[in-house]
Amino acid sequence: MTRSAPLPDAAPTNWVDAYAPVGLRPWLKLGRFDRPAGIWLLMLPGWQGIGLAAAMQGRLPDPVLLGLFFLGAALMRAAGCAYNDIVDRDIDAKVARTAMRPVASGQISVKKAWAFVLGCCLASLVILLALPPLCWALGVASLGLVAAYPFMKRITWWPQAWLGLTFNWGALMGFAAAAHIPEMLMAGRLYGVSPAVTLTTALLPPLLLYLGGVAWTLGYDTIYAIQDLEDDALAGVKSSARRLGDAAPRAVLAFYAIAAALPAGAAVAGRLGPGFHAGLALYAAHLLVWQATRVRTDDPALALKLFRSNTWAGVILFVAIAAGAF
Repeated sequence: MTRSAPLPDAAPTNWVDAYAPVGLRPWLKLGRFDRPAGIWLLMLPGWQGIGLAAAMQGRLPDPVLLGLFFLGAALMRAAGCAYNDIVDRDIDAKVARTAMRPVASGQISVKKAWAFVLGCCLASLVILLALPPLCWALGVASLGLVAAYPFMKRITWWPQAWLGLTFNWGALMGFAAAAHIPEMLMAGRLYGVSPAVTLTTALLPPLLLYLGGVAWTLGYDTIYAIQDLEDDALAGVKSSARRLGDAAPRAVLAFYAIAAALPAGAAVAGRLGPGFHAGLALYAAHLLVWQATRVRTDDPALALKLFRSNTWAGVILFVAIAAGAF
């Protein structure tokens, strides 16, 4: 089997270019399966939400739920990336890093790309229907965020913030899938607590986790956008990295400080156990020391390396939250 040339932001040894059948490679690249970091970054907030709900109940996360969220994240990330490529095909053709994407380069037609999006969405719907009804409403609500995202780079300097709102929605869905909220409301009534108070108490931890994830994404996607500073300027594309300029490293440090502080607040509100704290310290060190202090606006290769390391950061936070059950 002949090896094809990887896209600029894919690892040189990625499995798609090395092992996938030649005819499938453009489709796998359309769904970004040659760049799996995005699957992790979409999935991990969901895992963290599941872990938070379980830890608040003094138990470990349900492996079946974790598996469903992994599959759902892979499918919806593929659908979202294909949709993004359809909308951005003219811009992508002007940017060196994205010019050879399947739609921008003409390897896959717009009509066929839409069919790919629909297929991924239908498969995701099957998974969504296996979750509690509250997750159905949250899943439908997320479609607005997904649909609007590709247009944000045209109207705001902060499309990375919108990506944060979108990518971390899974934290709310994961919590809703694992928390058994109707039973929590019923238990509150048994103890004479009003549903409003019970619901507020229950939802504060996942809301803080979600907002912390938004700050995390704002940080790592600002780092990612450093790769395209010159091309984005030529194409007229807006980004937080362009808006911040030389202040980007300091801003990333601030975003990451918030990203570490808000999960700590979620743990306090959710009464997580001491097992959480060591993991949180490691998570904060990864963001603030390993990443933020090394960011440079003149080193795109380092930016990509730091961006990819966020898969480990997300795993560390997930493990920390799960350990909070003890």
